[in-house]
Amino acid sequence: MSNANTYTYRITWSPDDGEHVGLCAEFPSLSWLDPDPGCALNGIMSLVMEVVAEMEQNGEVVPEAFSEKRYSGNIPARVTPMVHRKLAIEAAEKGISMNRLVAAKLAL
Repeated sequence: MSNANTYTYRITWSPDDGEHVGLCAEFPSLSWLDPDPGCALNGIMSLVMEVVAEMEQNGEVVPEAFSEKRYSGNIPARVTPMVHRKLAIEAAEKGISMNRLVAAKLAL
């Protein structure tokens, strides 16, 4: 049984709707609108709990929470030769490895 409390939630303001929007990263198609940000959070969490319960009842695969996944820290990425050259030059000029440079850029 999945625990909806371990999913990744975010509350943001929607100028178009004039309300706060509750979102869940593991369920990008779901949202909850409410004028109060706390109610938007409670609303999306309740909705996710309902959806998870329904999925489990139907034998569907429930998304794993990002907080429960294990990450290796290794992100293979392909870039153009020109970008590769630019990164190599920048790393060399800074006196650091290209890996450290790219990691710092991704952390921004």
